[in-house]
Amino acid sequence: MSYFTINRVVLVGRLTRDPELRALPSGTSVCGLRIACNSSYKDADGELVERPNFFDVSAYGAAGETVSRYMRRGSRIAVDGRLEWREWETAEQERRQAVSVVADTVQFLDSPGERSQAAAGSDEDETGATDGGELVGVGAGPAEDDLVF
Repeated sequence: MSYFTINRVVLVGRLTRDPELRALPSGTSVCGLRIACNSSYKDADGELVERPNFFDVSAYGAAGETVSRYMRRGSRIAVDGRLEWREWETAEQERRQAVSVVADTVQFLDSPGERSQAAAGSDEDETGATDGGELVGVGAGPAEDDLVF
């Protein structure tokens, strides 16, 4: 008998902190993210109650580098990936477990201008242009109509 399993996660939320980019011993880069997604339910009185859920996400390689470069705390983001379960032992010989998300696809939900404004120390206006008129961020290049496929 064949068994079929599915391990997919789709999250849409906001970053709770700036992405943390680091390199593994193999040289591969990995970006650590923490995403907040709200869930809601009606309580016994029929009132709508919202509750935040927090998820740790890892994005590897070029995707992680791009996220680290353009995303900041508060940025809206969508992640498609899979759950990964880890187990380890602490220095005090205690066993620990954690479940996190490994991102396969990351989508930026803020416009380039919104991403640019989130960057610390930015002097950009709402269009994403700096004082010199240069566009900054993903999608700031030529118009999509100019791309040849």
